[in-house]
Amino acid sequence: MHTPTSRRRRIGSAIAGTALAAGLVLAAPLAASAHVTVAPDTDAVAGGYGVLTFAFSHGCDGSPTTSLDIEIPDGLASVSPTIEAGWSIDVTRDGEDGLVKRVVYTAEEPVESGLRATISLGVKYEDDTAGQTLAFPVTQVCESGSTEWTQVPADGQDAEELESPAPAVTVGEATAESSGEHSHDADADTEDDTASADAASAVGIGLGSAGFVLGAAALVVATVALRRKKA
Repeated sequence: MHTPTSRRRRIGSAIAGTALAAGLVLAAPLAASAHVTVAPDTDAVAGGYGVLTFAFSHGCDGSPTTSLDIEIPDGLASVSPTIEAGWSIDVTRDGEDGLVKRVVYTAEEPVESGLRATISLGVKYEDDTAGQTLAFPVTQVCESGSTEWTQVPADGQDAEELESPAPAVTVGEATAESSGEHSHDADADTEDDTASADAASAVGIGLGSAGFVLGAAALVVATVALRRKKA
């Protein structure tokens, strides 16, 4: 026999179980998104150029973020940190004029946890990087503590399985379109300029010929009129 009290208990247990399940479902994507990420503005290809945007929307266990310390991996021919409002930049090179090896962005005002912030780097990929995944180890420094996003997945391992994965970009093969884009545009501009010059020349010749014919006709008319006047 089921009493009203036992029914209420079963209903309460069911509600609690549903709430717990829903909390786990919501917590999974939130935990997965609690990373420092990197996204290229266009397809990353060997020998090509691009802009990499690093983003985060959390602190260190709730503590506001004060800086991002980014290690630059091998495979980049050049790195140009982008000036961002509200951030100062410190660059470490390999030698006085060598390649950029580390970039530290420091926030003028700590970024509160829960607010999204981004910084970006202009890069050129090495010609021999096709098929490689370039990992950018990042140390997120906060007012209290820090988080090292430096883990690199093993072969066949999903980066989402890692607790603190390093932001990474996979470089593809250079295509004829990506490698020849600038030269193609230059050739097209040259062809357009040549066509314009030819058209202008043809117009000039046409106008010159028309002017000569009109001048000759005017001379004939004037000569005939003068003879009639003398007669």
